[in-house]
Amino acid sequence: LQDKKEFVISKQFLRSGTAIGALFREAQHAESKKDFIHKLAIAQKEAHETIFWLDLLYETEYLNEEQYYDLEKQVTELFKMISSSIITTKTAVRKVSN
Repeated sequence: LQDKKEFVISKQFLRSGTAIGALFREAQHAESKKDFIHKLAIAQKEAHETIFWLDLLYETEYLNEEQYYDLEKQVTELFKMISSSIITTKTAVRKVSN
């Protein structure tokens, strides 16, 4: 993207994409299950935002089809893993509460 002189959208993509990992790391050191779920939920939102920026990069032809689908697949997998972790933790919390 630097070769194409695209810095605005790609910077947003970089920020949201790296935020996923940072929030996941924070969640590993959460103070409670509720805090863990909250941090993962924010990571999930960042993954969703990352897909938005990725779509925009593709639609504006800064990424070719192969680049787009490879990155989209990776971010979607992260989104699914985070979603699964949230659901699993919520289920465990409910079982303990009952």
